[in-house]
Amino acid sequence: MDEMEEELKCPVCGSFFREPIILPCSHNICLACARNILVQTPDAESPQSSRASGSDYDYLDLDKMSLYSEADSGYGSYGGFVSAPTTPCQKSPNGVRVFPPSVPHPPQAQHHLLPHTGVLPPVPRNSCLTCPQCHRSLTLDDRGLRGFPKNRVLEGVVDRYQQSKAAALKCQLCEKSPREATVMCEQCDVFYCDPCRLRCHPPRGPLAKHRLVPPAQGRISRRTSPRKISTCTEHELENLSMYCVQCKTPVCYQCLEDGKHSTHEVKALGAMWKLHKGQLSQALNVLSDRATEAKEFLVQLRNMVQHIQENGVEFEACLVAQCDALIEALNRRKAQLLSRVTKEHEHKLSVVRDQISHCTVKLRQTTGLMEYCLEVIKENDPSGFLQISDALIRRVHMTENQWGKGSLTPRMSSDFDLTLDSGPLLQTIHQLDFVQMKGESVHTYCHLHIDTHTHTLSSKQVVNTICLLTEVCFLQEVYVGTEMICTVDGLHFNSAYKSRVKAYNSSGVGQYSKTLVMQTSEIAWFTFDPASAHPDIILSNDNLTVTCNSYDDRVVMGNTGFSRGVHYWEMTIDRYDNHPDPAFGIARADVMKDVMLGKDDKAWAMYVDNNRSWFMHNNSHTNRTDGGISKGATVGVLLDFTRGILLFLINDEQQGPVAFNTLEGMYYPAISLNRNVQVTLHSGLPIPDFYTPGESEAAASVC
Repeated sequence: MDEMEEELKCPVCGSFFREPIILPCSHNICLACARNILVQTPDAESPQSSRASGSDYDYLDLDKMSLYSEADSGYGSYGGFVSAPTTPCQKSPNGVRVFPPSVPHPPQAQHHLLPHTGVLPPVPRNSCLTCPQCHRSLTLDDRGLRGFPKNRVLEGVVDRYQQSKAAALKCQLCEKSPREATVMCEQCDVFYCDPCRLRCHPPRGPLAKHRLVPPAQGRISRRTSPRKISTCTEHELENLSMYCVQCKTPVCYQCLEDGKHSTHEVKALGAMWKLHKGQLSQALNVLSDRATEAKEFLVQLRNMVQHIQENGVEFEACLVAQCDALIEALNRRKAQLLSRVTKEHEHKLSVVRDQISHCTVKLRQTTGLMEYCLEVIKENDPSGFLQISDALIRRVHMTENQWGKGSLTPRMSSDFDLTLDSGPLLQTIHQLDFVQMKGESVHTYCHLHIDTHTHTLSSKQVVNTICLLTEVCFLQEVYVGTEMICTVDGLHFNSAYKSRVKAYNSSGVGQYSKTLVMQTSEIAWFTFDPASAHPDIILSNDNLTVTCNSYDDRVVMGNTGFSRGVHYWEMTIDRYDNHPDPAFGIARADVMKDVMLGKDDKAWAMYVDNNRSWFMHNNSHTNRTDGGISKGATVGVLLDFTRGILLFLINDEQQGPVAFNTLEGMYYPAISLNRNVQVTLHSGLPIPDFYTPGESEAAASVC
């Protein structure tokens, strides 16, 4: 039950829902909170695409509604229209950004109800309401907030939850500190302590016929008492008796006679109530299976932590034993090898623990949604249930999809696939290194084709050994075989490598050839990688064009990683609808794929709309810069490892200052977008003329 509590709290005030209303986007909000975040817009600036409450909606033009400051991230609910640029935004207790109204309300308007009337004050004309969760906006009609249906099911679930949390029922007639109730009168519907019962409810006269029950029984009778019959929001005197299949909402008889539902298909309210309950129950069964699998998966991950720790200790012991068996020269190398093993150990633990944390959060959200849905299924109000059943069914299916392909697969193996070769002679001890790193740590950047004909013996059955210069000075064996040509993968772009070969056969071993110096390609060509992309990503045009089939942001990365050199690529905006916020940048291999790029600490990005952009890393938004994108625009990304910096361009002009610095390690080109955006990648581009790269690393120097 505790995990369901977040489902029962308003996204604005952070407290339990009070008089919740249902927005057209299926999210809920307190009636009072909705009143507080209303925005009044001038006639000339009202969004023309918005509809009256209860119908379709569109994105609100944030240029007309936002209050800008350097801290503004572009997200949140906006409560003012005209204000000084330094107006700070506020956060609700659950993290939703809400801007306060710019002009103070008159003293009387600050109350939610007009004095002595018990009704809401009139809503100003051209009032807009922005959902604090999905940020979609809506212009209210003449009915104002009354046009939104009340979520009686949610209100009932909140009441039951709060009652179940109460330590003890208190007397309702004690004036100062209420004492614990001992009885409840079913006719009066009041809880009494013993003194108040004797004083206010004596067992004589008409009161003698009242039935007194224990408080717990009285609480149950309150829950099971029949609720008030729901009435139509359009025709307040008519009861809801049918269900409009096209509009997916309960309607009354008068709506069918002369309302907008007169030509729509309708069905009996009770039949649709049972049908939707059945659908929700079936969806919950599938989600329950996923939750069970997730719990088993968490157990597997926790066991992996223990195995990694054990294997790490065992591997370190083997490494120390091998190093101690060598002469004094090996001891100088031992510390470096141990450091590498420790990093691999820590990396594995970090990846698994991150996955445990992420999976735990998703499981908690799934369990909370399941408990909330089970409480909703218990509701006896058909119309109230049908108001939210479609949205709940969609949420259950969406949550079930989050446990889909790859989500219950460990990102990291507990094995340490590092092999120490202790065979070299003592005079080559300075070349000692791990022969093989685990596949997930080996990245392909570039490759060379080497012809060994000129370096082999003129004998039959020649076996060639190629030694390639890596990391500037150390030769590493990369091929042994009978082929005269070999391809070496895993090299860096725009780098110099030295190689030499020797041959041997049954007659003996030949001498090493002269050292050859080879240069890899200066330009990095790559495409989007379908293997690592989120399942909602749609690729075409030989994996150069990307879009998405979801309204949520999804991530796709390039198929090539970079760790040195200077690289520049561009993306052309082929389609841009409804002012979304695509994000462009770079990411680690284990970046989260189901959120906007830059939300976690594995990505560095710039997200941009039609008017401005922000830099984002680890969910921190910085450097808001004017200038946005539209259809046909070009976004450039420049990654310079010689300086360790990342910067962005829009339409060949630098966007803001240098976005990020002190970058080192392995990064992949990445982008996040939703179904409103389509982009095409252009890689292998020359560095822009305005940019002067830093001094190159001495990668080609000779030791």
